[in-house]
Amino acid sequence: MDKKILLYTLFQRKDFESEERRNGIEALRKLADVEFHEQKVMTAEHGEGVVAVIAGSEKFTPEFYEAAKDLLIIARWGVGFDQVNVDVATEYGVLVTVAPAHMVTVAEYTVAQWLATMKRTYMLNEMSHAGDFSIIRTYEIDGSTLGLYGLGRIGQAVAERARPLLGENGRLLVYDIRPDIEEIAARYDAEVVGDPMILFEACDTVSLHIAGDNSIVGYEQLCAMQPHASLINPSRGNLVDDEAVKRAIAENRLCYYVVDDPVSGPRAIHKDNPRVICTNHNGGSTVESCIRLDMTTFDQVTATLEGRRPQHVLNEAVLEHPRVQQLFGS
Repeated sequence: MDKKILLYTLFQRKDFESEERRNGIEALRKLADVEFHEQKVMTAEHGEGVVAVIAGSEKFTPEFYEAAKDLLIIARWGVGFDQVNVDVATEYGVLVTVAPAHMVTVAEYTVAQWLATMKRTYMLNEMSHAGDFSIIRTYEIDGSTLGLYGLGRIGQAVAERARPLLGENGRLLVYDIRPDIEEIAARYDAEVVGDPMILFEACDTVSLHIAGDNSIVGYEQLCAMQPHASLINPSRGNLVDDEAVKRAIAENRLCYYVVDDPVSGPRAIHKDNPRVICTNHNGGSTVESCIRLDMTTFDQVTATLEGRRPQHVLNEAVLEHPRVQQLFGS
């Protein structure tokens, strides 16, 4: 079989192996040869004979697309697509799909960090290990105020789980620019605010649930927070100014900053700071979510190679490309 399906090396990790993964890979082998790769950057030399890629975090260059004459789909094992080079993929008639299969996982992560920071779990653990057995002041979730910056799929999953914990007197404040925000918020008995600064001023905890590359939280927003409050960022590290966080925490402007990124690169500034909780971009990874991600991407590749439109096409403009229309019999 001359055609190849490339799978990023994450599919060879033993700690996330499952029967579903093994069966899924075997099913793909009936469509084309399956090869695993460890490339950080996909260039022209990697494109020959490739009909599909289930991608991790590798970068796809224009040269790869030009060389991969048979390529039909890149299925992202997750929802991030920064490295895929979507515009070039569309130009060459290549479908790019995402796998929104981890909303529950990230929502649970968010709620767990919300509870942990309000209960000062990290602080109490550090104190106890240091021989300080003092009793300190912590806070109840019931009756508190939680702010969600972004009410997309994950934000809604958080709202669904958070609303009962807040109790009758608790408040759920939300900010989003989506046109149907009032309708969506009403489902969760949430209050819509027109200015995100209100979240930082009024909430005991603010959690970020948006995409984007630009910083939306700086020193001004952090200074608006109450000293006992915490900021949770399960989305992208670059949404928050790390220098501003370091300064604001040193000045006791807020209690905790939680970010689902490792203490490396821009986040290295937080090394050894017990009030900055970094979790290695692991918030969306559970045994269950990895199985869902596997099955979603396997189904997307299978559908495409069998001439059926896959779910969760990111670059819908590609559906007008002659190559794709011929594939789907349009």
